[in-house]
Parts: sequence; C-alpha cells; structure tokens
Amino acid sequence: MIGTGAPRRPRKIREQCGSCPDRFSRDKRQVVAEDSDTTEEESSTDEEERWKDVARAAEIPAEYYNIQKLVKYIKAGNQTATIVSLCCLQDYDLRTQINQFAIQDIGGLDVLVNILECSDTKCCLGALTVLSDITLNIDIRKTIVDLDGIPLIVDILSSSMKDLKTMAAETLSNVSKVRLARKYVRRCGGISKLVDLLDIKMSILQTPRSQLTLEEIEFLDMARAGSRALWTLADSKHNMEQMRKSGIVPLMANLLKSVHIDVVIPIMGTVQKCSSEPKFQLAITTEGMIADIVNHLNSECIDLKVEGSTALYKCAFDATTRDLVREAGGLEPLVGIIKDKTVRDNKPLIRGATGAIWMCAMSDLNVEQLDDMNVIHHLVALLADECDEVLTNVTGALSECVRFQNNRVQVRNAGGLPAMVALLNSSHSPLLENLAKAIKECAEDPESMRILEQLDAVRLVWSLLKNTSPRVQAHAAYAICPCVKNATDSAELVRSLVGAMELVVGLLKSKEIMVLSAVCAAIATIALDQTNLAILTDLRVIYKLADLVNTTDDMLRMNLAAAVAACACFGNNTEELGRLRTVTPIVTYMTSDNPLVHRTTAMALEKLSMDPQNCITMHQSGVVPFLLECIGSTNKELQLAAAGCLRNIRELALRAEEYMLKIDDD
Repeated sequence: MIGTGAPRRPRKIREQCGSCPDRFSRDKRQVVAEDSDTTEEESSTDEEERWKDVARAAEIPAEYYNIQKLVKYIKAGNQTATIVSLCCLQDYDLRTQINQFAIQDIGGLDVLVNILECSDTKCCLGALTVLSDITLNIDIRKTIVDLDGIPLIVDILSSSMKDLKTMAAETLSNVSKVRLARKYVRRCGGISKLVDLLDIKMSILQTPRSQLTLEEIEFLDMARAGSRALWTLADSKHNMEQMRKSGIVPLMANLLKSVHIDVVIPIMGTVQKCSSEPKFQLAITTEGMIADIVNHLNSECIDLKVEGSTALYKCAFDATTRDLVREAGGLEPLVGIIKDKTVRDNKPLIRGATGAIWMCAMSDLNVEQLDDMNVIHHLVALLADECDEVLTNVTGALSECVRFQNNRVQVRNAGGLPAMVALLNSSHSPLLENLAKAIKECAEDPESMRILEQLDAVRLVWSLLKNTSPRVQAHAAYAICPCVKNATDSAELVRSLVGAMELVVGLLKSKEIMVLSAVCAAIATIALDQTNLAILTDLRVIYKLADLVNTTDDMLRMNLAAAVAACACFGNNTEELGRLRTVTPIVTYMTSDNPLVHRTTAMALEKLSMDPQNCITMHQSGVVPFLLECIGSTNKELQLAAAGCLRNIRELALRAEEYMLKIDDD
C-alpha cells in the first residue's frame, strides 16, 4: 500500500547533493509490509561491517580514493559537476568489491538515491547506471532498500525516456534479489510497469540486432531489462500472480519466439519460475509456448537449456502437455542432454532434463518413443550420480518406464538393479519413494526378483516402512506385495525378517489414507500363507482392520476388502469380523463406481458369508441385487466371488426353509 498516511520508518538524514537542491520537497512514499514476503531483514549492519573489515585488511588501491573524490564532487558540486562526476565514475570497474566499498564508505549510496528524486534526466540516468553495477553486491542491495530507493526506481519506470526505463529495470533486477525489495516493487505498482516493457513488436524480436535501427535497439534493450527484472521478481508467488493479472502470459509467448538469446534467456527463466503455479501451467500450454520451449532445447546456450528443460519438468505433469512435448519433438533433445557426458557436472541442466523425462514417461506413447532412443541405458548410467535431486528424477523416470516388461529386462541387463538397491540406504525421502516404485515394478519380473533376493532388497524395502515420510511408507508397502508374491519362498522370507509383521500391523494406526491402503494391500499378500496368517491373527490384525471399514476412500476400500478376504478364513476370524460389525459397511462398498472395489468386496463378502449370522446381515443390508449384477461382469474373479456369496446366502435360506417345514410337520 502506498500513501502518505501509511506508517513510516524514520527517514535517514542525508547530505545535500548539488544537483538536488529541492530533494526534500516531497515525501518519499513508504510501503506497508503485511504478507509472507516480510521475512527479509531490512538492514544488514553486521554483514556490512564484516565485509568492510575484510576489505580494509587488504591493501587499498589508488582507485578507492579517486572514486571517493568523485563522490565528494557529486555532493558539493552543481548540476554540471554532478553529471561529469557520474560519467567519470563509470570509467571505473564498479563491479569489483573495493570500488563498491569506496562509494559505500563515503556515503555515496545515499547520494545516488537522492539523485533519483531530481528532475534532471541526465543525472538520474548517470545515477542509475552506477547503481545497476554496484547493486550486484548483496550488502549494497539491502542498503538501497533501507534508503527507500525502491519507490524512486519504480517511479522512473513511468518515464518517457527508454534509456531511463532500461537502467531502472536493470537496477531492479539486481536489488530485487532481496526479498523485501520484491515486495516493495509489487506494492509500489512496479510489476505492471515492468510487464509493459515487454510489449515489443514481433518484427523487432525476429530481426537480427545488426539490422535494427537505434530506436528499435532501445526497445529491445528495454524488453531485455524488463525480462531480467521480472525473472528476479518471480521468486515470490504474490509477484507471479500479479504478473499474470498484468497480462504477462501472451507477452512471454511472443518473447520466446525472439532470435535474440539475451532476451530469450531471462524470459525463459521467468517462464520456468512461473510454471510452478497451476494457473501459469495451463496458460503456458494454451498459449502454445511448449513448442517454443522445445525449440530452444536445441540451442547452443546452456543457460537456455537449463531453464527450458526445468520449465518442461514443471509443466509436463499434465497429460496434454506431455503429448505436446512429444509432438514438438522434445524427447530427442532431452535424451540428448543426459547422453552428453560433457554436461554431467551441470547439475541444474541434468536435473531439469531428467525431471522432464520423468514427467513425460508417465504417458505410454512417450515411453515407446523413449525406448527407441535407448533411454534406459542412459538413465541407468546416471544412477551413479551424487546429486539426490538428479537421482530422484532418474529413479522416477525408471519407475515409469519399467511399467513395461521389455524395460524391466533392459534395466536388468544394464545392471540397474544393484545400483537401485544400493541407493535404498539413502536418507532422501523423494528418492526412496521413487526407488520403491521402481523396485515394485521390477519385482513383477521373475528373473529380476531372483536378483533382488540375492541383493537382500526385500529387507531394505521393508525397512522403509520405518521412514518418517508417509509417501515412502506407502510406496514401500506397495513394493512389498510383488516382492512377497514372487519370492522363491515367500512365507519363509517374511518370517525371516525380525519384527516385519509387527511393523506392518502397527502401520494400521497411521492417520494417512495412502499408508493405510498400501499396508492393507501388503497384508492381503502376506496372509496368503497360513502360518503368516496365524501370526497376523495373533497380532490382532482383524480388530485393526475392523476399525477402518467405515471409509469412503475407494483405494482404501479396495485394499481393505482384499485384506479382510485374506484374513477371514482363519480360525474364528469370520465370526469375529461379524461380531465387530464389519459386514454392513463392507456391503456399502458395492455402491462404488470402481469395478476393482467391487471385485475385492465380493471376495470379502464370499469369505464372510461362511458364517450364517453374516449371511443374515448381508441379506438385510440389501446385498443380493448388487451380487446379481456382479455375476454379469466380465471379470471372472468378480463373477466367482459374487456367485459364491449368493450360494452361501441361498444355502442358508434353504436350510431355514427345511427347518421351518420340519417344525410344521412335527
């Protein structure tokens, strides 16, 4: 909020600059900090002092004193002397720390900010040119914010002079790396002004710089500076939303078509940051930016590849976007990046490319195309990487590819299984989650399962149930299912793991639906062995399952019904489950629209119907019409289970009729 009535910090008293005799004629506007961007401290006195002490310990060059003389001339001189001094300052390399110190130590930052308030455009331009260089330093950025320089720089964006607006945007791109500055720019209305700088003719964007007129070059430089500033400001979610409302999306789409790499890089960086927001993800797709992003992946510019691949990583979670990436030919350059051993040390690039491949591999058609490029071999080679984020993306991509049997064979032949099992000792939760998903799919292959057994992978996967992340727990529990099912001696394998079943049953107390669902699936698999089922029964598993039956989540319903079906047929578990009033809630699962829920529910009801009292309860709950409908299903398991349950209900009814007839005869 901007206004003279807003709370103000005490303004620092500044020395008068000769070019700004009336600098106190208007109050500097203040910004009220009220949102989540306020965590940046407003000053960095300790940092500045530490920095200065280090600098003073070194030998001070003559340039240091020459720069300070020029600053004194700016303070004491007239308008002409100020302009000349500012021009002379630009002859020095202001990107070096000692020269920045020279300006800061003598109070030059205060003077430069004061000049921004004067009406002389040459003075303002000179001051901004100096500020754009020295604000590369973090301490100077924070000092500019403390001196209330942000509102003044934002005001200059309304100037009619293109070079002034360009330098103001360049300065903001540096200063806005301070969190508080990003908020001040938004509150001062700077974002909409910066977005306006991007409105440039397509003819300028698609014409080489050498063929442009001076005026057109000024427009191009202004757009580049605005893009750089918005790239920095996009670190704030509030700013991203303000950019969207200011109409940045179509302008970004135009700038991505530019032949000027120095313009495309910052706008691609802005697209990449904004693509983390769902509204922008949709806009990026609908505005047709995916094809342009893919096109820039073939650029020689590494920075452009980094931003482009990361943008695709963030956007390709959507099936439509994944198809657009494939249709635009985006899979080839992404695989080309991970094949190139010369860029392996560029972790942001590898992270972006592997992440984009991971997201794209969620579509079956993309996996087919990736298979033609031998992507499995290149992904397995990256399992030796030391970066957790890269490994997470690689294992995520592998987990999607090994949904197909031919890729399970490829991973096995490429030596990927030992590498994945070795990574199970990691502590990075997203990596462990993807590893569990990949091992789950690989365990479906009998030959791969033999290798996993030799590597003691089942024990390591089981230990993931102790992880603090619910997602890791859930995917580990799902991975246990094929591991137990396809092991050489599954029953003995489970019993050989000390405390394994106690750990599984204990997770039925979890508050997370996904964990409960996965654990129920694991119990349904473990309980297929009668000895294991006896142990689970001793651990009172049916009581914990009974506590979960009143759920509306279809995934939990499906796996819970499977667990009940597996556990009901031991001892008096069937009668006990009826006594615990689980029958009626399970009957309601038949109202689900998911046929997979119908299948496991029918299996559970068939087992529960072995008890006469449960049959009565089912009949009273109106299960018969649902079972009759299920008999017409194309799923044989569902047909058999529904028919078996109806048979048990009918047999009970016949026995009851016979009994009543016998009483009548007597």
